Amino acid sequence: MENSVALTMNPVGHGLAHHTGAAARYVEAGLTGAPNTARAYAAHLKRFSTWCTAHGFEPLPAAVDALVGFCAHLADTGKKVGTLEQHCAAISKAHAVRGVDSPTDDKQFKIFMDGVRRVHGVRQKQAPAFSVAQLKQLVRGLAVETVAGLRDRAILLLGFTGAFRRSELTALNVQDLRFAEDCLIVSLGKSKTNQLGDYEEKAIFYSPEPAVCPIRSLRAWLELLERNEGPVFVMLRKGNRLTTNRLSDQTINTLVQRYLGPGYTAHSLRASFVTVAKLNGADDSKIMNQTKHKTSAMIRRYTRLDNVQQHNAAKELGL
Repeated sequence: MENSVALTMNPVGHGLAHHTGAAARYVEAGLTGAPNTARAYAAHLKRFSTWCTAHGFEPLPAAVDALVGFCAHLADTGKKVGTLEQHCAAISKAHAVRGVDSPTDDKQFKIFMDGVRRVHGVRQKQAPAFSVAQLKQLVRGLAVETVAGLRDRAILLLGFTGAFRRSELTALNVQDLRFAEDCLIVSLGKSKTNQLGDYEEKAIFYSPEPAVCPIRSLRAWLELLERNEGPVFVMLRKGNRLTTNRLSDQTINTLVQRYLGPGYTAHSLRASFVTVAKLNGADDSKIMNQTKHKTSAMIRRYTRLDNVQQHNAAKELGL
């Protein structure tokens, strides 16, 4: 079973088999997404392959009937529309890799998916945003006399003020940081929306209150780290002893939930930046300069302004 799944993501399949050497390497790079996406796709494809085998279908190339049956199974077992769409994206990518037509492009399948959306709805659960007041109260209460508290304060403040993804936080190296007189400049490598590795930077600014200042907090952590290169955020051994092991994405998520509550995720750091910035009157172009989103549509998607009293033009009618 695992062999069939692996084959679906092999870039030198039927449609690309004529590419060899350097050309094959470039083709593979063109088909490769962010590491987190690749892992998710592999899991989605494994689930699809297992279902197909159990129901007498070939997973690749897949028939439209197979995909309809699989998606109906997911929907009927409580999976959300977004989950179905993620599986379809993985299946589509697998077919593109092998150079064969994908059932996700079939008109009848698209009609089927429209029906699923109508029956089950498309509203997705999103990571909630927190307020600046919440973050300040939390950070002021951290035990920064400990190694863990010092590290975690830097993660929370940098993650929020830089609108970082958790994968970007874990990928940060000391050499990516440049401290200027009035700010910190963070150089970014590849990211989810920057697969080609274009040069990108984020600017982090000082806070007048040292206890909640992202730059002072990061400097305090780096002084403890005592090195000029390698991962910025590392794991700790028992007894708060430093290691050289880079933090994982999941550790960042667990850390956020530990301090903010189980309803939050690491994505709340980024969503909160967008929401707070919008509430304070920042235009989309300024927000996008920090988040590195490509469109204003994504900014609207990230903004958490569900409170009908908090953000409502009815207060501005002048009556």
